Amino acid sequence: MDPFAAVPDGARHDALAELARTGPLHHLVLPTSVPAWVITGYAEARAALADPRLVKGGPDNAPFVAELEPETSAGLNHHMLTADPPTHTRLRRLVSMAFTRRQVERLTPKIETLTASLLDDVAKELAETGEADLLASYAYPVPMTVICDLLGIPPEARTDVRTWVAPLLKGGVDTFDAYATAARRMLAFTRDLVEEKRRTPADDLLTALIEARDGEDRLTEDELTSMVQLLFVAGTDTTVSLVSNGALALLTHPDQLAYVRADPARWPAAVEELLRFDSPAQVPIPVTTAEPVEIAGTTVPAETVVIVSLLAANRDPARFTKPDELDLSRADGAHLAFGHGIHHCVGAPLARLEGRIALQALTERFPDLVLAREPGSLEREPSLLFNKLRALPVRLR
Repeated sequence: MDPFAAVPDGARHDALAELARTGPLHHLVLPTSVPAWVITGYAEARAALADPRLVKGGPDNAPFVAELEPETSAGLNHHMLTADPPTHTRLRRLVSMAFTRRQVERLTPKIETLTASLLDDVAKELAETGEADLLASYAYPVPMTVICDLLGIPPEARTDVRTWVAPLLKGGVDTFDAYATAARRMLAFTRDLVEEKRRTPADDLLTALIEARDGEDRLTEDELTSMVQLLFVAGTDTTVSLVSNGALALLTHPDQLAYVRADPARWPAAVEELLRFDSPAQVPIPVTTAEPVEIAGTTVPAETVVIVSLLAANRDPARFTKPDELDLSRADGAHLAFGHGIHHCVGAPLARLEGRIALQALTERFPDLVLAREPGSLEREPSLLFNKLRALPVRLR
């Protein structure tokens, strides 16, 4: 499907299901005119995600690299999503020293307070207008605020940061001018913030990243600013879609919503099934074969683009019983929504925490919430990577 156009909700799943019926591997020409092999099978996807012969290729493969000035590109794209071992191994080790479970777990009360405040705003919006857009009013502010808190971004700077991040989230589907302007402003702000944290260390993730060391090794200036960029791009839309896709799934499956509301202890497993059923990301960053690689009995030549469809793999009937059904009691829920192998999302524990708190708080606060539009009228954003709704209008029954 054309990633540069909005599509009706469900259309991507339908197209991928039709494709997957012909096998787990498919040779296609992408809308960008690049030939590629697309993996739709779960077993093949899991193997590919862990295969060292499928490589990212470094920061030169990031959006608009050829058009951006080198110093801007370097300050945005020297992060784990573009890196292969040994660079990836080094970056992940240093980042993991700073981005600890303790850093995540201590955010719990902040996220609970934040969601309660945002739901007050949603209640006011519902009272005044009769409906609210859960994506704009709730799903988006949760991760954006959490990441700003985590990095220690001053409150007075956050409106500007939100403005700059928006074009970056669109990546290669936005115009170059919009992307470049936002990228330059965000990078200048981040460099100033890094310098401020060096002068005045704080109890936040950015200070921890600055201070992380492995022997004499530390993150470079470009790696620090790139990590901030990665946190906003990968950490925002993933959680926005977990919350909004999850809310949509629950509102359109009232039996499943009743099941999870009956016992709060069911929420962690419910979040895993919501991640499988309508994954936040369509695909991870595409990879290239460093040598000929056999996938599903086919030899894919060297220097060939390979794309793993997380949406299709997570609904593979060879792996999941009744994969197109939402079943919050599902026992076979080993999904690939956060990837697999060395590139498994380092922020997955935070996304799970945000998703669980946000969805539980929403459904407890508004037990009579329903969609304000027919599900078939909802649309998904144009995107190369993400599986994000354009809006999620709701009202009270």
